[in-house]
Amino acid sequence: MATIYLVRHGQASFGKENYDQLSPRGWEQGKILGRWLSDKVTPGAIFGGNLQRHRETVEAIATGYGTNLPDMQVLEGLNEFDHVQVVERFRPEWADKQVMARDLGSFPKPAKAFQQAFEKAVARWVSGEHDHDYAESWQDFRTRVNSALDQLVEIAGGADMIVSTSGGPIAVIAQQLLELSDRKALEMNNVIANTSVSRILYSGPRRSLAVFNNYSHLEAEDPALVTFR
Repeated sequence: MATIYLVRHGQASFGKENYDQLSPRGWEQGKILGRWLSDKVTPGAIFGGNLQRHRETVEAIATGYGTNLPDMQVLEGLNEFDHVQVVERFRPEWADKQVMARDLGSFPKPAKAFQQAFEKAVARWVSGEHDHDYAESWQDFRTRVNSALDQLVEIAGGADMIVSTSGGPIAVIAQQLLELSDRKALEMNNVIANTSVSRILYSGPRRSLAVFNNYSHLEAEDPALVTFR
């Protein structure tokens, strides 16, 4: 059986004007992952969404890997859901980033406060009770991601591959393979670490989740490198 190495992107630039780029720590995480992968897989293909953080994660992996890797092929179905819209539909006033920064700054731990609000915002989206508020519903997102998995298997033709994507798509794929509820999928999404690796074994239509959210490569280097946002 062949293996899909599903990689969540490195740490993005939370709180910066352009979130969709790797932080310095995100680049380091990607390079460490590349070194870890170098003696474990010779990928026949590399895929990613069209987000900057997906592409930069592949660039960082390639730097650590040390030898030439295939060029990344873009598959837009691997993109994350629009987290900005999901949050702003829950807290409309946060469309003004200064207001959001002011509100979060009133908490002793702003990042934790944001995570709590984010989880509530995603739960609202997933509930299906407000689908008219969103450009892409939760069910549409699930359909898109699972279709992308089908395309990956078809295009790769039995080769091992590395896939750079985001936490949402990884959680959705795990949900499908393990037949989990939406609630369980959300719980999985909340614990997926940056540059963690989830492994899918596949052969034709057969697919199974062999490993979920492995970030031992980061822990072995420095536990402080483990991040979730």
